Amino acid sequence: MSTTPDTVNEAIRVIDLAGVLANAILGGIAARSARLDIVGFVVLAILSGLGGGMIRDTLLQQGTPVALTDPYYLIFAFVGAVIAFVLKLNGRWSRRALTLLDALAVGCWAAVGAQKTLEAGLGWLPAVMLGVITAVGGGMVRDVLLMRVPAIFGGNTLYATSALLASVEMVVLSELGLPAVGSAVAILSGAGLSLLARRYGWILPTEMRFRRPPLLSGWWGRWSKITDVMKGRQNDGRGR
Repeated sequence: MSTTPDTVNEAIRVIDLAGVLANAILGGIAARSARLDIVGFVVLAILSGLGGGMIRDTLLQQGTPVALTDPYYLIFAFVGAVIAFVLKLNGRWSRRALTLLDALAVGCWAAVGAQKTLEAGLGWLPAVMLGVITAVGGGMVRDVLLMRVPAIFGGNTLYATSALLASVEMVVLSELGLPAVGSAVAILSGAGLSLLARRYGWILPTEMRFRRPPLLSGWWGRWSKITDVMKGRQNDGRGR
């Protein structure tokens, strides 16, 4: 049985709204850690929940961003702010639930971003790029407002990498005519990789270091000593 376009679009919308709620709650938690008032909670929740999607829709130039035309997006973002403001969410089970929500949001937003880019008639590479931007854009805006380096730029456990994986899977399966399956696979794999990275502390390297071979190191050390001696003799000659 084939999946109708209306069914696929409705599924995408549900996934999108779920991502809005999850990221809005995480934005509210960031506001609490920064000791902001209710206005700060609402602003960070809205930017965290809608920032990535608004950046995506602005780049796609397919009209007004969906977050401003569909009232449910702002409602879900506001609900997330209220939940984070009322509940401290610092217990053991709360932290686990938030970790799961965060992981699921990675796959949700990446899948939605990639699918909407393909629907706009763009190629696979822009779809992957905008899928990642959709997933991490809101968090980047939130961190910039809190005057800290965005977590995806280093030290975080494969957040953008999980979004990249989910975006690629979504693009491949959509091109094969399986967008609904692509959404499910992207969400599960993005969440799975994110959770595994948190569990085992997987992070990307921040620099490349190369060890000189022992033979080269010994030769370099002797050459350095010779040049130092020669420089010393030249300096002695000039001093005389």
